[in-house]
Amino acid sequence: MSDHDHAGFTDRIRLGEARERLREHVVPHGRTETVALVDADSRVLAEPLTAARAVPHYERAAMDGYAVRAEDTFGASDRSPAVLRRGDGARPDVSVARGEAVQVHTGSALPEGADAVVMVEHTETVGDDLEVFDAVPEGENVAPVGEDVEAGQPLFEAGHRLRPSDLGLVKSTGVTEVEVRASPTVGVIPTGEELVQSDPAPGEVIETNGMTVAQLVTRWGGDPTYRDVVTDDEDALRDAIERDLDCDLVVTTGGSSVGERDLLPDVVASMGAVVFHGVGLRPGHPVALGVVGETPVLMLPGYPVSTLVNAVQLLRPAVKWAGDMPLNDPPAVRARLDRKVRSEPGVRTFARVRLEEHQGDRVAIPTRTSGAGVLSSVALADGWVVVPESREGIPAGETVDVEDWEWQP
Repeated sequence: MSDHDHAGFTDRIRLGEARERLREHVVPHGRTETVALVDADSRVLAEPLTAARAVPHYERAAMDGYAVRAEDTFGASDRSPAVLRRGDGARPDVSVARGEAVQVHTGSALPEGADAVVMVEHTETVGDDLEVFDAVPEGENVAPVGEDVEAGQPLFEAGHRLRPSDLGLVKSTGVTEVEVRASPTVGVIPTGEELVQSDPAPGEVIETNGMTVAQLVTRWGGDPTYRDVVTDDEDALRDAIERDLDCDLVVTTGGSSVGERDLLPDVVASMGAVVFHGVGLRPGHPVALGVVGETPVLMLPGYPVSTLVNAVQLLRPAVKWAGDMPLNDPPAVRARLDRKVRSEPGVRTFARVRLEEHQGDRVAIPTRTSGAGVLSSVALADGWVVVPESREGIPAGETVDVEDWEWQP
């Protein structure tokens, strides 16, 4: 079926409404798990996180130099240095007595009795003594306990998505594992009697949609189970869906349109209910949502670009909602459109573009505006331009937002 052929879709709804209906049927699963920090990158906290200890947890030297009692340096100058005895900084129980200086390095614990550090470049060794040419106040070049983080300090709220820098901070406070929201489980079922995993004969096609969708689910924080191809047979499709109904979501690829071999909407309807079938977006309008028991079943079209568009627009928010994870808009850059992009009123169009720099001007060049089966039009693109339902295309020369749909959220 072409992008313009909407025959058989009597209730084609807008994308915004499709998302609203989807949201009504996706419930956060509520599960949590404890993971080690090394496995917590990009995970979402299930509870607030506080510092187990202060950072630093001891007073430490902030510069290479000498630990001193600040009052022993008062009045020191280039012309009249303070003269202090050099203590033995190698002793584990080293302390600083009156009139004494002990060598320290950046990060060293401040010896007992000292309350300041003189930078090494402001001193000179003379035999067993140390001449100090700079008076330092109490606390100079000393990092106090809790300068970075105080013990018990709130670090992150529940719902925060952990980044590598966050994990470093958390580890520095003595935390070794965190409670996070469990990844939502997603059954990924590719369908189509023509699909094979390798070495296609004439009339056969290598399966890519299911693999791509499973990879995207992982990127979006889900836990996919990528199933073997299921042929276009009602009993086989029914069995495949039933097998994954214990997942938080089930997503199928292919068989969602209205042709003779597009059996999935009828199969799902016989098992539960179809919430919608047909959405006003291009490419990818033959998308459907069903519910079997309490499990949402998202039926994506079989054309690769249609699969990708619907996965980003519908499956991604569903995964985030199921896992109670934050849903952020994709990043976008501004660029001047090189050629006109056509669109049908009432349809949201996703035009794939590549980005080039022309004399300091960022230009968006459409890779293809039609052809939902041309996967290279996405794989070789840098993003897409979204044409809203209210517009009949975008003229050449207009500045547009190019969404990076494939970013790591």
